[in-house]
Amino acid sequence: MRIYIIIFLLIPLSLLANVADKSKECLSYTQDDSKIVFNGSDGSKLSLDIKSSSVIKVWFDPAGKFSRRNESFAVVNENLEDVGKINVDEQPACYEIYTSKLRIRLNKSPMQLQIFDKWQKLIFSDYKEIGHTSDGSTKKAYKILRKDEQFFGLGEKTGPLNRRGREYKMWNSDKPCYSTTEDPLYKSIPFFMSSYRYGIFLDNTYKTEFKFGTESDEYYSFEAPNGEFVYYFIFGKDYKEIQEQYIALTGKPIMPPKWALGFSQCRGLYTKESQALEIAAEFRKRQIPCDIIYQDIGWTQGLQDFNWRKGNYTNPKAMLSKLKEQGFKMILSQDPVISQATKEQWKEADKLGYLVKDVRTGKSYDMPWPWGGNCGVVDFTLPEVADWWGAQQQKPIDDGASGFWTDMGEPAWSNEEDLDRLNMQHHLGMHDEIHNVYGLTWDRVVKEQFEKRNPNKRVFQMTRAAYAGLQRYTFGWTGDSGNGNDVLEGWGQLQNQVAIGISAGLGGIPFWTTDISGYCGDITDYPAMAELYTRWMQFGVFNPLSRAHHEGDNAAEPWMFGDVAEKNSKAAIELKYQLFPYLYTYSRIAHDKGLPITRGLFMEYPNDEEAIKTEDQFLFGAEILVAPVLKKGERVKRVYLPEGEWIDFNDKKTVYLGGQRIAYRAPLSVIPIFVKKGSIVPQMPVMQYIHEQKDYPLFVHIFPNYEDESATFELYEDQGENLDYLKDVYSKTKFSCTTLNDGYTSEIIPNDKGFKQSEKRNIILKYHIDNKPTSVSVDGKAIKAVEEQAIVSKLNTEFSSLEWSWNDTTKECWVKVPDNRKNVNIILK
Repeated sequence: MRIYIIIFLLIPLSLLANVADKSKECLSYTQDDSKIVFNGSDGSKLSLDIKSSSVIKVWFDPAGKFSRRNESFAVVNENLEDVGKINVDEQPACYEIYTSKLRIRLNKSPMQLQIFDKWQKLIFSDYKEIGHTSDGSTKKAYKILRKDEQFFGLGEKTGPLNRRGREYKMWNSDKPCYSTTEDPLYKSIPFFMSSYRYGIFLDNTYKTEFKFGTESDEYYSFEAPNGEFVYYFIFGKDYKEIQEQYIALTGKPIMPPKWALGFSQCRGLYTKESQALEIAAEFRKRQIPCDIIYQDIGWTQGLQDFNWRKGNYTNPKAMLSKLKEQGFKMILSQDPVISQATKEQWKEADKLGYLVKDVRTGKSYDMPWPWGGNCGVVDFTLPEVADWWGAQQQKPIDDGASGFWTDMGEPAWSNEEDLDRLNMQHHLGMHDEIHNVYGLTWDRVVKEQFEKRNPNKRVFQMTRAAYAGLQRYTFGWTGDSGNGNDVLEGWGQLQNQVAIGISAGLGGIPFWTTDISGYCGDITDYPAMAELYTRWMQFGVFNPLSRAHHEGDNAAEPWMFGDVAEKNSKAAIELKYQLFPYLYTYSRIAHDKGLPITRGLFMEYPNDEEAIKTEDQFLFGAEILVAPVLKKGERVKRVYLPEGEWIDFNDKKTVYLGGQRIAYRAPLSVIPIFVKKGSIVPQMPVMQYIHEQKDYPLFVHIFPNYEDESATFELYEDQGENLDYLKDVYSKTKFSCTTLNDGYTSEIIPNDKGFKQSEKRNIILKYHIDNKPTSVSVDGKAIKAVEEQAIVSKLNTEFSSLEWSWNDTTKECWVKVPDNRKNVNIILK
């Protein structure tokens, strides 16, 4: 037995030895401005296109032709920087290229690509002489693997955040009730980042594979079975800078309408008018904030005719009008297929050639579908389909619906094992090439057609299946999570949703949600489910989008799980609404820079080994740390706090020293939340839906920094539903607080660019400090002290007075300042 094991272990090494025997040399190069093509002795070519001082487009072609069948589905901007004249310095053993940030070396014999930073530290390198290889249509890259190198990314993937020691595939797959290790899942985002300060985006739509040290301790690899082998090397000083450049290549995320950041409620059998009105009324009766009621696929008469189901909806326009009066939006599901049972639409689509073809027959492919009978798959790669589909989906929008969630876009039931689907022929290619971008092409049509027919209005679209670049068109959710065998045993799935959500953000999806409660499994014992539901809700409200959803007719409304679960869920949802000004500010940052809102600790603390290993908590923006309880029966959470001092966000006064793990008491009513010392967090009052009150007071919580240091926050506000943000029509308000040896000095600096939130509102600065000030002045004039309740009583009625108060119990000093959109200086002594 021992002999067989030794032989087995030697197989990979022998394969590499055979490749090494055939190692190629670089014979020459040609140059066209910033693109340099190196010619291999075996006829292959390697192109290096310098897109910026830190981004290199690498294209390996064994045939040396550099021809493309399709333009990139993901990359929309390669003009990152004018790099000026690129010089190739030929040495006896290598060619060298310099940018202001990188030193690129192409060794001649054997041919080997290496990239150094400007201090000549090796960042990225081919593995020995086998950097780029091919076998038939398959191309593969081998890169050296350092002993301490770590990898993050690839979008929504199960398992640990650090990908080292694991391998992954890109093949959009319908995986209901997926486990905590299952791969692949619904989205394919072949972009990852290394702790050695670089990222790689493999721009290939086929079933690519990534092996992070599973084949050897000395190298990792990525490969594609077909198509162009193009990847982008992205260098940055940290993960955030790398991510920003990836977004610059693949496009900025669209901003959701402001109401999308509220709470939303769904169920698999939300498919009736009377039910929608009843659920909405119950939310308002119980005073649980909610902005969106979803309708699942059964809302429509037939797949996918966009007609309201007869008998289920008697007067959709009246229903939607009534929901609007109560502050609700309705989001409808759509599938990318036409059922053969929907005869009129099927005949039209089939006759027009709008359905994906079966390459064997030339006819519309006959796709079995989970519901609605066999279907035709709409070919969204065909340009003529866009207007046809847009006219169809506009029908419920004209009735008053507010957007869509695009479901089943893998397309469903075409997973790895479903080989017959590979006979589907799309307008732009065979299914093996188009599969991973099918959902992306659909989402593009939905978004562009919505904007065409609803001018200057933000689209709401949330999708399950997509490819890199989806952020230009849509938002995401993490698919059918939960334990289908036993819904009460979904704790492992809940815990892994934290890592999946963090990783979604790394894949360019800043706006996402989990299905709160878990999608899978029959809920037969609601009291027994209450704890899991509560903890999922407490995590879910810190998803940028927050949706409670469950399969079938399993109700997932907060009041179903008992009084205690309802109380705690309501409190969690109310906190989400209070944090809206903070969340919306980070939404703009996500649009501008592509940075995730939900961040792994490693992103802000890349040199903290303990932070890198911590995967059951996250940063919400840069100031707030959330450590949701994720284990059954847990009432004391072990929380890791990075460097600095951290303040308990629940009581606003208990201070913990960072760089350690603490035991934090977390009964069912408590979410462990912390804010870093030296932070400012804007909030608003609880409302039943986002901006129910237009002139709401703004509460600005100030956690002062150390002496002679400042805390700052720049609040972002805009109209919230139109596209003017793309024209930079907005309002910003910078808040700062500097700690002095005898108090604090603060500034409010507004900057309105064609918008202001309110003509009359109050700003309440809430200083969390140890001692009562002796005096407070605004713009050099002392203001009077009053009881806290006096300020509370006039928050929404009086907009001229300047007052301050002290609460010795909460250790809060409030300063009330009317928001006159003028610079204000406040001094606390």
